[in-house]
Amino acid sequence: MSESAHDAVVVGYDGSPSARRAAHWAAREAATRRRRLVIAHAFRWPLTELTQLRTEMVVLSEDPFRGEYQRLVDELVAECQPLAGGNEVQGAVITGDPVDVLDRLGSSANLLVLGSSGHGAVHQVLLGSTSAELVRSTNAPVVVVRETDQPARRRRVVVGVDGSATSTRAVDFAYDFATRHNADLVAVHAWSDLPLEALGAVSERGVNWSVVTDQAKAVLSEALAGHSARYPDVRVQPLVTMSKPVEALLAQGDNADLVVVGSHGRGAVRRMLLGSVSQAVLHYAKCPVAVLRPE
Repeated sequence: MSESAHDAVVVGYDGSPSARRAAHWAAREAATRRRRLVIAHAFRWPLTELTQLRTEMVVLSEDPFRGEYQRLVDELVAECQPLAGGNEVQGAVITGDPVDVLDRLGSSANLLVLGSSGHGAVHQVLLGSTSAELVRSTNAPVVVVRETDQPARRRRVVVGVDGSATSTRAVDFAYDFATRHNADLVAVHAWSDLPLEALGAVSERGVNWSVVTDQAKAVLSEALAGHSARYPDVRVQPLVTMSKPVEALLAQGDNADLVVVGSHGRGAVRRMLLGSVSQAVLHYAKCPVAVLRPE
């Protein structure tokens, strides 16, 4: 097939169990989105391990490797077809660096889905290096799937709201996901980035916490405004908390199907490639995480 994945749900597959779960999750999600599913396996050639050997150079053909990778992808296509709701499921084996290939496919995709880790040493960390790179660069919304192949078992979606432009995209994504999966939506505005000891010092200076809380509620209300009319079937629980954003989102995500965050938030984290909140949620959330980048 060509490398075009325009408006498709794309999932990266490397043969690992986490990538297989991600593919099953993506197939079910493609069914609700009414989009075709593209299962993409990228492999480097020549193999880096072979080029680094200090032995007489042996010329190897990539054909046997490509054939084996194609067999694995074809098997997964057959597994995902019954889950995709009658939508087309395609497999693609593409030569190239996995990050580059998936970034290219994701540039025109409706959604990019990844497993939390892949082969090799990345099993020892909570987020694989390929996933970590792609959530920083890909234009499409990215979902990193962890420990499940079901998009909506608990019927509960959590979204982080801070009033930024990427937060607005996250809210739109969360409402759309919730309505398609008949899920409740918890909209979290954790307004404080300060440690609790600093909050205590601030409180001693006579801060009117009632006013602060009202302002935080206003930010959350403004971010959700208009969505009730567009998504009347979604039950929303607004939550304003003094907790730090990461703590609040992880706590709410413990029994959620999906946590949705913007890649950059307010303040200094806008200058980072990936905001500190989204990075921490990606590493430590127990459920799948969707990351939305600026348009």
